[in-house]
Amino acid sequence: MKSTTNKPASIGSYKVEDVQFLLKDLSEISLEDTTENREMKVQSGVHYSESLPIEYQPPNAYVELFWSTLKEYKQKVALCIGIVSERIYQSKGDKTVLVSLARAGTPVGILIKRYIHMNYHVSVPHYSISIIRDRGIDENALKYILTQHPNAEIQFVDGWTGKGAISKELTKACHEFKKKYGVSLDDTLAVIADPGYCTTLFGTREDFLIPSACLNSTVSGLVSRTVLNDQYISKDDFHGAKYYQELISIDVSNEYIDLISREFKSISEEAAGVARNMVDERIETGFLGMEDVKRIQTEFGIESPHFIKPGVGETTRVLLRRVPWKILMRDPSSPFVKHILMLAEEKKVEVVPYPNLKYLCCGLIKSVKVSNP
Repeated sequence: MKSTTNKPASIGSYKVEDVQFLLKDLSEISLEDTTENREMKVQSGVHYSESLPIEYQPPNAYVELFWSTLKEYKQKVALCIGIVSERIYQSKGDKTVLVSLARAGTPVGILIKRYIHMNYHVSVPHYSISIIRDRGIDENALKYILTQHPNAEIQFVDGWTGKGAISKELTKACHEFKKKYGVSLDDTLAVIADPGYCTTLFGTREDFLIPSACLNSTVSGLVSRTVLNDQYISKDDFHGAKYYQELISIDVSNEYIDLISREFKSISEEAAGVARNMVDERIETGFLGMEDVKRIQTEFGIESPHFIKPGVGETTRVLLRRVPWKILMRDPSSPFVKHILMLAEEKKVEVVPYPNLKYLCCGLIKSVKVSNP
């Protein structure tokens, strides 16, 4: 396997000891387009990874809601991180190399790294790399990691699951990587929450609000979504991303990490106990959330399952960077959907009561090519 000459980019506001981004810095290139223009292009066949949405800057009330939610649920997030970290370390030990999927996986990977360091006094390497639906994983980044850590037990990390598109993309990518290079990689995805039943490695299956889903780059190290555009990325490059240095004054990325990390001591005993009990459990997957998606697609006459984004994290993303059509809501009184109701009201998006849902809510993307039924 030929190694790559790429080096980690010094982008983002995280400390270098927390994460190394294996991304090409595209900060000087104008890649942003309005949500409406991007949606029209994406729905006409242009891949979403070729451009970036303009970063939504929320109003003060929304930012205040982020902080109040974070303070209320920081221990719950920490416990889920602890459970996942314990299970990773039980299975892979000191050979663990964390590979988070940029960008939702990055803060989660940092928290797992910090938990393992606190509890086991081992500093496991942590990289953040790009995976893109229908385009695969950044193989140059994987080759770089394997060159640096020949005996690595790679653990892929993301924030949460929705329908499971990224889990499936990862499995396919690992299969192709083995076929090309003869290297077997564990395709089990570690996440905080797995409401879609897409993986066996999770902190919870409850569809709850992971506060880092609320904001964009300002809680993800000021790094954009990843970009794969042939104009700027050659076959030997890492996938690209931008560093939004102009948002430094409102960046809360490190504050978020520190706030959750401070809870680790109080939950470590419980996390270790839960993780031990899970070792003997038969954990089902089955991508059960897809049943909801298929039913919704038929019921609302939606042309593509890509327009259906189930779960709190994915619904938030629909409101922050897509053109939303409707929000389906199982329980509007849940504390985990307050920010969704606030965004829906701000953007004048209809919220439809929908009790028959495995997830708390589901975002439906508007078809901008033809009028919705």
